[in-house]
Amino acid sequence: MVEFLSFRNGEATQEPAVTVEAFTGQTNSTAVRIEAGEDARELLPHLDRLSLVEVNFPAYGDGRGYSAARILRESGYQGELRAVGDVLVDQIVALRRCGFDSFHPAKPLDDAAVDRALNRYADVYQKAIDGRTPVWAKRHPETTNG
Repeated sequence: MVEFLSFRNGEATQEPAVTVEAFTGQTNSTAVRIEAGEDARELLPHLDRLSLVEVNFPAYGDGRGYSAARILRESGYQGELRAVGDVLVDQIVALRRCGFDSFHPAKPLDDAAVDRALNRYADVYQKAIDGRTPVWAKRHPETTNG
């Protein structure tokens, strides 16, 4: 069973994450945790000092964390982006595409199920932060930017 999954090179950040409010009010923390409903854009002025951003998924159906990941990655955040909480196997691929590179689910995930999920489809259909070329762009390279 998988209790922690990382796609980063090197060790995962071990520093405990603080709340967004605590982070913006201090200067010594490099890890922050975004709860559902908090705005990831509050962190944009501080991206250069962050080594870890945890995004909490309180329920598998709560998709706000996907937006937080995309906002951070599209703004240039290069540190570890960790999905925590109610993270299920069938979300791993979509979360990876949004920019998450580590996962700490509330319940351990089956190793074989994670492997199947990650290797199920060779092609993707939408542009995303992960840089994979969508199948339509492979078929029509002249419209890649359109």
